[in-house]
Amino acid sequence: MAKQVLQPGPDHPITVEPTKARVVVKAGGRVIADSRNALTLQESTYPAVQYIPLADVDSGVLERTGHETYCPYKGEAGYYSLNAGDVKGENAVWTYEKPYDAVAPIKDHVAFYPNVVDSIELIED
Repeated sequence: MAKQVLQPGPDHPITVEPTKARVVVKAGGRVIADSRNALTLQESTYPAVQYIPLADVDSGVLERTGHETYCPYKGEAGYYSLNAGDVKGENAVWTYEKPYDAVAPIKDHVAFYPNVVDSIELIED
C-alpha cells in the first residue's frame, strides 16, 4: 500500500528558511551542536524547528536506531539516540535523509527534541 504524499498549501503551510542566528544545542552540560548554517522549518501552527547540518553536530553523542516515522509532507524520518553525559534520550534526534521536494533543504540535517536536550539557543552574532 502506497503512503499518502501531501503538498504544503494554505491549509497546511510549510516553510524552510536559513536561520538568521547561530544555533547552539547543549546536552549533558556541554555543546553538542553549533551551527551558523541551520534551517528553520515552520510547519502550520506547530512550533518552529531548527534543523542543523549533521556536519555541525558532535557525532560522538549520536547512535543511529532502527526507529522510523512517516510524515506525508516531509517523508520518512530516521532517528538517533542521544548520549551526552547525564543526558540520554532514545530516538531524541531525527533526520529526513530523502525528504520530499517541498522540504528538500533539510536533507543532511538533524533536529533535536527540545525536552531531551538542555537547551537549543539562537544566538545573534
